[in-house]
Formats: sequence, C-alpha cells, structure tokens
Amino acid sequence: MSELLEIYKLDGTFIGTQDRKEFDDEVRREFKEKGIISKKVKTVRVLLMNSSGRIYLQKRSQLKNENSNLYDKTVGGHVTAGNSFELTAVKECAEELGFPSTVLQEGEFDQAIKSIDLKIIGVLKKVENIPDFKSVRILKNGTSFTQTSMCDIYMGYYDGAIRFADGESSGVETFSIEELKDEIAKNPAKFTEDLKFMINKYSDLLVPIT
Repeated sequence: MSELLEIYKLDGTFIGTQDRKEFDDEVRREFKEKGIISKKVKTVRVLLMNSSGRIYLQKRSQLKNENSNLYDKTVGGHVTAGNSFELTAVKECAEELGFPSTVLQEGEFDQAIKSIDLKIIGVLKKVENIPDFKSVRILKNGTSFTQTSMCDIYMGYYDGAIRFADGESSGVETFSIEELKDEIAKNPAKFTEDLKFMINKYSDLLVPIT
C-alpha cells in the first residue's frame, strides 16, 4: 500500500500529494543534478528517555538506504497526508519500537510523568516546530544529500519494554546526556547529523524526572 505525503514548496506553499517512494526518488535525482532540493514534506523526530534520564538511541538497520548503521534519535518519520504531527509521533513510536504513547501539553505533561505508570505508556510533549529542518542523509556509497522538512520535535519518557516492530532498527542503547556528549565528541561519525543537532539544541531538556 502506497504512502501519500503532502508536498510543499520551500516557502511553505502546498503543492499537492505524492507517493513517498516517487517523492524520495525525485528529490534524490534533483539533488544529484542541481545540488538542492526544491520541495519539502512534514516529519517528526522524537527523543525519548527513561525516568532516570537515560536517552534511548536507535541504531539504524544496515538494510536502510540512508544513514545505515548510525545511532539516531529514538523515533522519526514522515507525516502521512491527512495526519497530524501528534498522531504521527504516536504511530511511529508504536510502529518502530512497539510501545504505546500519548502527546500532552506542557502542564499536563509535567503532571503525567509524575503520576502515570511509565512502564505502561510513554508520555511525550512537543518541544518545537522547525519549518526548515535540514536533515543530512548519507547513502551507502558514501555520498550524501540534505533534505528540508517541516519538522515537529518531541521529547518524553518511557520505562517499559521495547520491541522492534518493523525492521527499522537493529538495536537500542541508552546513554546519559554526559555519556552521549562525550561519545559524540570522540566518535562523531557513529551518529546521524539529526541526533547531533538535537543533542546540541535540546540537552537542557534531557534530564531525569525529579
């Protein structure tokens, strides 16, 4: 079954919908020929921690065409046409790592993480919308391209079991923010540019529940 994406010009003007594979093939050709991509879609990116503040990093499968074998944010994905950013974040948590989650507003989020059993459900909040998020995609031949998207960033907590539901990941490891910063400094090529950007920008939010 094909996945339809909403396609936008870089200025945010809606163009229409397009099959995801067709879009991916088109923008790769455009970048190869012109060095730029003139369209963007909607995406989500999630950083998840346990209640002790250890960050779950997903190691991308070697079967992935882009950024294979690199440590990445916990969850990420494209927003299907007609879906909201919030629904996409919840769906991606379930589809990629097999756990239920919900997105709450700031005040309710703060209450929920201290009162809900986080072994049962993950609790997320939106941190920021970035209209022109730049994602560097490294291909298996060593070349790369940069894709722009309208991106919602989420963070949250979950203490329960994780299972790999769709082959997106080859494993998950947890790091404290200090361990992660140290490892990125020593071995930056092990991590995606998405993750490095998010850790640099949002590290103050990646803390244990107190």
